[in-house]
Amino acid sequence: MKVTLDRPWLRLHLPRPMRVLSWAPVGAGYLTTDRIFWREVRNSDLVPGFDVESWFAAEMPEGAVGMLTSRDVGTWVEAAAEVEGIRARCVATLGLSNAESVGRRLPWHSADYGTINLAVVLEAGLTEAAQLEALSIAVQARTAAVMEAGMELATGLATGTGTDCAALACEAGTERYAGLHTAVGEAVGAAVRQAIGQAARDWLRWRTAKRAELAGLAGR
Repeated sequence: MKVTLDRPWLRLHLPRPMRVLSWAPVGAGYLTTDRIFWREVRNSDLVPGFDVESWFAAEMPEGAVGMLTSRDVGTWVEAAAEVEGIRARCVATLGLSNAESVGRRLPWHSADYGTINLAVVLEAGLTEAAQLEALSIAVQARTAAVMEAGMELATGLATGTGTDCAALACEAGTERYAGLHTAVGEAVGAAVRQAIGQAARDWLRWRTAKRAELAGLAGR
């Protein structure tokens, strides 16, 4: 696979057409494609009443999966893991400015510099049910990594953001299971947990520096 940065786009080119499962704004559900794209936006780009889905669909090339992010796409992180010959690679962008603790929402807050978008490329042939299970492992690994980052909210420990999106690409095949007891589940979980963990640490360092910069400007 190949990742290319062409602002405001981050493009993930799969090694060949694969079955991708996601809840992305463009290409949601099961879609056979060789491209997964990120598009960077800001809240100021998405004014009230703006038809975001129609606009984004028109921006996207036909047949690709598309995710929206307010995180700088140049901060993308990649990680890989291999277990018993099963290889998984994860590409992620991460911001936590609209973080939430699952099960208890905060009042609406800006997503600028926030949201988590990840894509996993898995070298395994799975049934649709197993692919759904593998995606659930990716989401579990994302949540574990965000919790390990230790961001405290008024509602509890951050577990994700209000606008997260995940996509998982694999071959159509006969493997029926992809849970935590399987090599597939271990590879997916390890790659995602590593990528999200690194991206979360990067974002927290960036936030600390940004706050210091703003405090310095306010003190002038």
